[in-house]
Amino acid sequence: MPSPTPPMPIQNSTESFWRTQLDPLDSHRTTEALPTKTDIVVIGAGYAGVSAVYFLLERSKVLASKPSIVILEAREACSGATGRNGGHLKPDLHNRPASIASEFGIDAAAEAAAFEAEHVGMIKEVVEKEKIDCDFVVTRVVDVPLNESVGIKLKAGYEQLVKSAAAPFKDVSYTDYDKAEGMSGVKGAKGCFTYTAGHLWPYKFVLHLLTKAITEGVNLQTHTPVQRVSSSQDAEGYWAITTARGAIRAKTIVHASNAYTSTILPEYKDSIVPVRGICCRITTPKPAPHLSNSYILRSSGWDYEYLIPRSDGSIVVGGARSVFYSDLSNWYNTTDDSKLMDSARHYFDGYMQRHFRGWEDSGAAVDKIWTGIMGYSTDSLPHIGAVPSKPSQFMLAGFTGHGMPQIFLSARGIASMIMEDKKFEETGVPRIYQTTRARLDSKRNKILESWEESQNEVRSKL
Repeated sequence: MPSPTPPMPIQNSTESFWRTQLDPLDSHRTTEALPTKTDIVVIGAGYAGVSAVYFLLERSKVLASKPSIVILEAREACSGATGRNGGHLKPDLHNRPASIASEFGIDAAAEAAAFEAEHVGMIKEVVEKEKIDCDFVVTRVVDVPLNESVGIKLKAGYEQLVKSAAAPFKDVSYTDYDKAEGMSGVKGAKGCFTYTAGHLWPYKFVLHLLTKAITEGVNLQTHTPVQRVSSSQDAEGYWAITTARGAIRAKTIVHASNAYTSTILPEYKDSIVPVRGICCRITTPKPAPHLSNSYILRSSGWDYEYLIPRSDGSIVVGGARSVFYSDLSNWYNTTDDSKLMDSARHYFDGYMQRHFRGWEDSGAAVDKIWTGIMGYSTDSLPHIGAVPSKPSQFMLAGFTGHGMPQIFLSARGIASMIMEDKKFEETGVPRIYQTTRARLDSKRNKILESWEESQNEVRSKL
């Protein structure tokens, strides 16, 4: 399903709850004009791009060699997927690893799970070190299948992982279906997995790190969409980067534009696809039962919701695939986050009352609802590392709606490749995440495979 034009962020996007308290740097330009050249250009001022800058600066202090850095952002700072997600820092320690194990083996699954789990402690450490006010909470996620067949499949996968005795899977606790509803508080629970997770205000986290970067000399240029990058370096080893506001030359480029990667790197057109999702904030007019955990509610392999309780008593929840997933044009290969998908507009009305015990008379209602564009990888794995055949260009994208527990340490790995000339294998990033020519040449599209399975599943119930 090819895109008719290269994907670009559009204007007038829906406003997410996270962007209701804007930082002074939201539309900041450090200098009136673009610098003519710099050591490093980072494309994208979201979680990925800003995390990369954070680690580049941290490594420069150790190495006593500070590069000049320019961040180019098409819209406002953190206005893309990071500023529109569910705020859920949730490693996947059973569902995704079971799938990885079946394709790449248990060692690869354990490596990916451990990498995701490490993010919770690492983000906590950075929040405390940098004194970031972003409502960060360490909790347990309650991961609940809502029908028996899903529960049986998840339990079987979990049991195979546990047999391996790999460390990350030891954090997972399982409650069988006969006690799952009482354990989780979720109506109709057919099992219950719990493991360590976190949640935060993602916009505030990113903008704090961005403020720190600017005070350390980084040049931020918002409302500066990148249109193209030269096909080769010039005689001095610089890439020419053309933007809507002029050109800039850089020796190194970090691609952190996720869903919009193929605009600049057409070779990623069939590997990273823009996908639209929907999220909302729910409030109550009176005190409701306290939720001390975050949640995943799974109706099938493709239909699930994610949910975090906030300290102000509100709930942030996203998903709603059951009502829009069948219409492929509604969500696949689109960059329009200026309007809601009509079929999902009212999905979250009464959501807490439908799913959670004790919430029936809470009066919980949608306070704000928005949409956002994610970068889905067609093989379901992030693309991290050196861009094939593009010396000194690096990729940090394709997180398939699961970037919160993958991006930060991937950014650290990219920084080590740039600052210390480390090989990918030395970065600590899972081996299967490395972006390669073989992955770009693959014709498989797991996004569409999942969609086909969902349609077959729906048809079988008719």
